[in-house]
Amino acid sequence: MTRLGARDRAAFVMFTPGGRRGGRCGLAGGMRPANRTCPDADRPSFLDLHAGLAQDPRERNAKGMKIMATAAKQDGIWETVKTIVYALLIAGVFRTLFFQPFWIPSGSMKDTLLIGDFLFVNKMAYGYSRHSCPFSMCPFEGRLFGRDPERGDVVVFRHPTEGSDFIKRVIGLPGDRVQMIAGVLHLNGVPVSLTPEAPFQEVFERQGPQGLPPRCSNAPVGEGGICEKDRFTETLPGGVSHSVLNIAAGTRGDDTAEYLVPEGHFFVMGDNRDNSVDSRFPQSVGGVGFVPFANLLGRADRVMFSSAGRRMVFFWTWRADRFFKAIE
Repeated sequence: MTRLGARDRAAFVMFTPGGRRGGRCGLAGGMRPANRTCPDADRPSFLDLHAGLAQDPRERNAKGMKIMATAAKQDGIWETVKTIVYALLIAGVFRTLFFQPFWIPSGSMKDTLLIGDFLFVNKMAYGYSRHSCPFSMCPFEGRLFGRDPERGDVVVFRHPTEGSDFIKRVIGLPGDRVQMIAGVLHLNGVPVSLTPEAPFQEVFERQGPQGLPPRCSNAPVGEGGICEKDRFTETLPGGVSHSVLNIAAGTRGDDTAEYLVPEGHFFVMGDNRDNSVDSRFPQSVGGVGFVPFANLLGRADRVMFSSAGRRMVFFWTWRADRFFKAIE
């Protein structure tokens, strides 16, 4: 057997896994005293590093691709969240400053507006109040860029007590005296002009999401029959004309006290006079009362499209004659 010299033994100890020069930590062959802790014992050896470098390249590529796929998935989720947030912000700004969508749920404005009409409300027409923002969150009082509505405008407003949105026609301006006598509108003591027209006709069937049948002046009418209402053209001071409907004489809105419209408020009514809860009825009995200027949301100018079905998305029920129809 060949004996190792001192220099050879030192080199053997240095390059043996677990060994250190001088024999303080390890001995030849990686042996170590039982009562001594080696600070380098857990470090990867030269052989371990060589084994890592010798790993299959395909396995390394698979791990790298998996990490890249996970990062790409996280980036995709984040981009989707940002897109949704940006879309909501843009829609909120558009709805607050320019046009707000509105769907007609009831027949109080027939025949000007029908159940199922979809329209955009012009938010720029009368300026902006705190109610112009969703949930009435605009952080200011009063009205910015305010312009008074004109008599005869069809307006959307926030109900003074209920907080829901209504659509009616402006009849009385601040300082006006408004009264109904025998179904005829009187403004400042003068009856407005009423011209009889052909009856308004519609099919007697359940309408809209509420599923209520219409009221008819020729009642009783069977399911699928023709429901009629007396129709007139009403001309307001200033020359604005529009249709109004009458179902029966002597209803509770046909005769009222005289109302004096206070400053900063408006008197509104539905065109379907016997089927409208409006300013003729005080808020104490569930009516609208006078509408504050701050509660006006905008003016309804045009019907975009209209659905005769129970849901707006039922496109086969859309009315062909009401696309982009101007509101008079």
